Amino acid sequence: MIRRYIENDALEMMELIESEGEEWSSYYKGDGKKKYLDSLKNSITFVKVKNEMIIGYVRAIDDHGFDIYICDLLVFKKERGNHYGHELIEAVKNLFLDRDIYVMSDVDSYYIKEGYQKIGSIFEIK
Repeated sequence: MIRRYIENDALEMMELIESEGEEWSSYYKGDGKKKYLDSLKNSITFVKVKNEMIIGYVRAIDDHGFDIYICDLLVFKKERGNHYGHELIEAVKNLFLDRDIYVMSDVDSYYIKEGYQKIGSIFEIK
């Protein structure tokens, strides 16, 4: 099931993010944790729930009525390969059918594999 993020999801979200290790530490260490939790709440955030546990999420921002930018996409390592990332992107896409959606990525290989077109330093979701 995919649903919108709610504040009660914060603990599970931090566990998911921390499971990625130091690469994501700016989101869960020091002041970063509070800032990121505020960001999750104030962004377009969907979570993937399996067996009553959050196993992935996508966070996007609205460019004031212009484009939508996906900032974060994360699925637990043991759950990858099941197209959950694609499902999360589709949740954002379905909410904004009349808008262009882009991904700001540091994992280009995933988006290339999914068939998204790279435009400069971002990927366009079609």
